[in-house]
Amino acid sequence: MGINFLSAIVDHKKQEVASAKKRISENQLIKRAAQRDIKRPFLENLKRYNGINTVNIIAEIKRASPSKGDISIGLNPEILAREYEKGGACALSVLTETKYFKGSFDDFKKARSASSLPMLRKDFMISSYQIYESCILGADAVLLIARILTKTQLKDYLDLSFELKLDALVEINSEEDLKSANDANAKLIGINNRNLDSFDTDINTAMRLFSLLDADQIAVAASGITKKEDIIKNQASGIYNFLIGESLVRADNTVDFLKSLCSL
Repeated sequence: MGINFLSAIVDHKKQEVASAKKRISENQLIKRAAQRDIKRPFLENLKRYNGINTVNIIAEIKRASPSKGDISIGLNPEILAREYEKGGACALSVLTETKYFKGSFDDFKKARSASSLPMLRKDFMISSYQIYESCILGADAVLLIARILTKTQLKDYLDLSFELKLDALVEINSEEDLKSANDANAKLIGINNRNLDSFDTDINTAMRLFSLLDADQIAVAASGITKKEDIIKNQASGIYNFLIGESLVRADNTVDFLKSLCSL
């Protein structure tokens, strides 16, 4: 049996959040979250649709992953954020998980200072504490992974995100995940082609699950999107939003590669 990456990540995240609470209480975060800066239009940018050739890309700043190891460990988040904006990205995603993805709050803050694009905090949310934390960090959206949350948690975190004026991208990888998202009334659905238990990737997952979404739900395909042909294939099924990380940070010319993915 292979390594269950998701279980290991969540176990470590629980320890990390417990330690953070000892440094700063959740009540302190709640007070600070009430003073957040003006939100940038994350969901609004993903609603942009100009016909079947529409391509909206959330460009991700990603140093490493548990399955691939180091991807671009020495990347400069400020330079990359500026290149993503210049290349036509509609939003940024920044990994803040430290142990397995080698991300950080510092990466997020540097990227935000260098770009005007709305930003998704990409992490493993298992506590309301992290939602308030994301608000203070300056996130415009958070990732909620259906697989690691109870139905009650998912609904509560969606409601809290709404109260804090944070958009929430609810990630699914299966029909069961989609049912949880639907029960929580999630409207922005990230369909991960990668199974987070094994980290195996199947690019057909997003297209299969997209066919099950309601008309008022917005889909974002993530993982395994490496070339224009992948985007065209997804567009044919009706998907026009994409979260792309690894292929962008590995690109020789980030701006040109991103422009090629966005071009009609």
